[in-house]
Amino acid sequence: WTCYSLVDSKLSQCYKKKQRCKMKKRRVYSESFKREAVELSEDSDKTSKEVAFDLGVSYPMLCKWRSKYLKEGQDAFPGHGNLNEKDKDYKLLERELSKAKEERDILKKALGIFSHSPGRNTNS
Repeated sequence: WTCYSLVDSKLSQCYKKKQRCKMKKRRVYSESFKREAVELSEDSDKTSKEVAFDLGVSYPMLCKWRSKYLKEGQDAFPGHGNLNEKDKDYKLLERELSKAKEERDILKKALGIFSHSPGRNTNS
């Protein structure tokens, strides 16, 4: 039994109004916006929370951008799901390692199959 009127969520409001809930679109910020937001939060007299509010960004998001910018510098925001060079190399090496492991496992199985040939008798 479900009582939607007792559930405290936006979903229950949608059922009451008999309308469809629309998901918020994921906001995408440009590399320059992120960089300027981080620089503004560092150089401004305002607190980071105030800067985040003024820019319309959540405070945790601004903190995440700032820590990433401090750690990686100019390469922090490659944009649109792209990886920076170091991460690209890492992913490539992961793929190559996975392929090498698969080939090794296949060769092990083949060696096991061919080493036990049916014409051999070990009880002679």
